[in-house]
Amino acid sequence: MFGRTAIVGIVAVLALGCSQTSPVAPLSSALTASQTHTASSRKPPPVQVDRPKRGLTAKVDARLPEYQAVEGVSGTIKSIGSDSMNNLMTFWSQGFQEFYPNVQVEVEGKGSATAPPALIAGTANFGPMSRDMKKKEEDAFESAFGYPPVALPTSIDMLAVYVHKDNPIAAKGLSLEQLDAIFSKNRKGGYPRDITTWGQLGLNGKWAAQPISLYGRNSASGTNGYFKEQALFEGDYKDSVKQLPGSASVVQAIAMNRNAIGYSGIGYLTADVRAVPLAADEESEYVPVTPENGSSGDYPLSRYLYLYVNYPPGGELEPLRREFIRFIFSRQGQQEVIKDGYLPVDGETAAEALASVGIVVAGGSEPQSETTSSQLLFGDN
Repeated sequence: MFGRTAIVGIVAVLALGCSQTSPVAPLSSALTASQTHTASSRKPPPVQVDRPKRGLTAKVDARLPEYQAVEGVSGTIKSIGSDSMNNLMTFWSQGFQEFYPNVQVEVEGKGSATAPPALIAGTANFGPMSRDMKKKEEDAFESAFGYPPVALPTSIDMLAVYVHKDNPIAAKGLSLEQLDAIFSKNRKGGYPRDITTWGQLGLNGKWAAQPISLYGRNSASGTNGYFKEQALFEGDYKDSVKQLPGSASVVQAIAMNRNAIGYSGIGYLTADVRAVPLAADEESEYVPVTPENGSSGDYPLSRYLYLYVNYPPGGELEPLRREFIRFIFSRQGQQEVIKDGYLPVDGETAAEALASVGIVVAGGSEPQSETTSSQLLFGDN
C-alpha cells in the first residue's frame, strides 16, 4: 500500500484550472506491470532540499538525462484517463511539442476508470491513472492482448483534504479514523460515532453546530477509489457526499462553502482553501501537507500517479510513444511535474520505468537543475 510507504520528492504548488478535454497545439532490466508496481513502492534515495530566504528550491535528480530530440517522430498522442493528471499530461504534451511541433495531442480527463477500456479499444495510446489498475481491469486487458499492461510511475501526489480557508480545523488536523467517520456510512476505521457537525471535531462558537458539507470525486475517478481504500478503509461513501466530475470542481465548491470538506490532489490547492494536517491514526501526530513531509513519506495519503501503456514483453515501442515516455522521465519532463504541483520521481525509479518498456538510458552527471517555487501556498515556516 503505497500511501503508507516512504516517498521522495519536492513539490511546488501552482493553482491551476482543469478542463476535461484539452487539445494541445542503465540501472535495471525490463519489468512486468506487476513488478513495476512492486519496484516503485520501495524507498528511493533522498532528493536534496534547499531552504533559501525566499522560496523553496526543488532539484531534479541529476541522474535523469537531458532530453534530446530524434528524427522520425510524428503522429497523435491520445491520452484518456485521470482528471488529476489532466494538467500534467497537458504540460508534458506542450513541452514535447517544443521538440516536435507537428505532433498532435489530445488529452481527455474524465477519470482513471476510463483509461483501461480506452487502451483496450485502442482509442488511447496512453492511459493516465491516479491509482493502480484493478484486477478486473488488468484481466480484461490481458484477455484482449495476452499480456498485462505496463504501469509507469511518473510522479507522486499527496492527496489533500481541503476545507474553506476560514475553517479553524486546518490549524489542528484530522485522523484517518475521523475522516472515515465523516465520509463513510460504515466507519470501518473504528471511530466510535458518526461525525456530522464541526462541533464533534472540537470546534467551538459559531462553528459548533454547523453541519459538515461533503464533497468528493465521482466513481469514475481514481482519486475516489484511492480515498475510499485509504481513508475509508474500503467502506462506502455516505449518500450525502456530493460527487463531482473534476478535481478543480471539488476545490472550487469548497472555496464557496464555509462548512465544506473534500479531497483532491495537492496540485489543485488554491489560496481559497486550506489543506488539513492528517494523522495515520488516533495515536499519531498530525502531519501537515508540506514538501518535506511528502519527501519523508510521513504524510499518510501519498500515491504514485501512473501512466499505463500497451507494451508487449520484449517488444519495441514506435517512435512517438517511445520518445514521449523518454521526455516524461527526462529532466525537462520532471520539471513539468514540479510545475504542476506534484513530486518528481528519482533517477532510479525513472530508469526502472523506462526499462519496463524496453528503454535503457544512462543517467546524467551535470549539476542538478533547480526550480524555485512560489511560497504563496506553502509558505516558508
